[in-house]
Amino acid sequence: MSERLLQEPPIPVVLLGLDLGQYDMERSMDELAALCEANGMKMVAQVVQKRSAPEAGTMLGEGKLEEARQICESLEAEVAIYDGELTGSQIRNLSDCLQVEVMDRTMLILEIFRRRAVTGEGKVQTELATLRYRLPRLQGLGESLSRQGGGGGGGGGARRGAGETKLEYDRRHIHRRIEALEQKLVELEKRRNENRRARQKAGTPVISLVGYTNVGKSSLLNTLCGAEVLEANMLFATLDPTARKLTLPSGLNVIVVDTVGFVSRLPHKLVEAFKSTLEEAAYSDVIVKVADATDPLREEQLSVTDQVLHELECDDITQLTVYNKCDALAAGVREPDVLYTSAKTGQGLDQLLAALDAALSDRVRAVRMLLPYDKLSLTEPMRSRGSVTVEEYRPDGVYLEGFVKTSDLYRYLDYLLEQ
Repeated sequence: MSERLLQEPPIPVVLLGLDLGQYDMERSMDELAALCEANGMKMVAQVVQKRSAPEAGTMLGEGKLEEARQICESLEAEVAIYDGELTGSQIRNLSDCLQVEVMDRTMLILEIFRRRAVTGEGKVQTELATLRYRLPRLQGLGESLSRQGGGGGGGGGARRGAGETKLEYDRRHIHRRIEALEQKLVELEKRRNENRRARQKAGTPVISLVGYTNVGKSSLLNTLCGAEVLEANMLFATLDPTARKLTLPSGLNVIVVDTVGFVSRLPHKLVEAFKSTLEEAAYSDVIVKVADATDPLREEQLSVTDQVLHELECDDITQLTVYNKCDALAAGVREPDVLYTSAKTGQGLDQLLAALDAALSDRVRAVRMLLPYDKLSLTEPMRSRGSVTVEEYRPDGVYLEGFVKTSDLYRYLDYLLEQ
């Protein structure tokens, strides 16, 4: 996608949809419009056709395409975006019919990821997913290029078309680049595993926030941890995992990780490519599944979240369900076993923190102790992995009250006082 998408004002686009009765078309098109907004575009019109089967070469029928072409021309749309995946030849055919640049839903998501990725790994994952998506589509686009080549001297097609040569070059280049990126990801994964092992060695519990995009995970992270993570009312505001420290009411220090959000019909290849950013959940002590309390399809979205977590083998990890944005929810019956929060007003955050403490209750012990002065080095693990709430210097040692990790308790057995 060209860099002109970065310019202002937003680029006018026409959305194309084919309703085969497989899902809620209106909602899907609304989400596509939101994706466009997240990519610096503005929807100026929608063209949706209801059919029992797609047209092989163009998805939409001839009459609907002519209607779309006239709309693109009259509204001066620069791009048409199809709500689904297209082959290379379908992209070429639609572009020829509409006389504008054509993208599909997956290409749009990949473009958003490319522009939003911050970390080195996020950028590598994005490029890898894009190249893997482009590779099988080169043939369809290359056929139009091949017609540019002439027969050349000797006749009988002695020279191959310029498009065919370019197609072969592009394929070789993409294959080489994919191999290089895959190797780089292996190296980055080793580094990530080292960081993860360091966290595990320190014994710091990890809490992962997972769920659909734009449900308020980053807002929750900021409100809980006082962090400064980008918050925006748009899809995919967060792409790279963000980790922040949080001290629970019990005094236990934990790490909270904000992960990339899901979107309906997220392409499988994209889920695979970004699975490493979601793998944080697989190494978590608690998973917080966040949904939008005001979304009528929140249960369906949670079902998709559960499916992805199952693929990551997270079934044995403690999971909490949170309905965020409850300040915008009308009063009424609320579901049991669900925590209702509002990152905006702070409503329900105390209950969430208490639930996290309960889920990790076996990790800490409240203690009172008197440490001799020659044992003051023992305060370090208490400060770094637990907390100190009272500290008094007495003639026979330092009196301490606070919390220690259960795994560290053996260090203090000789110095504990009766509760």
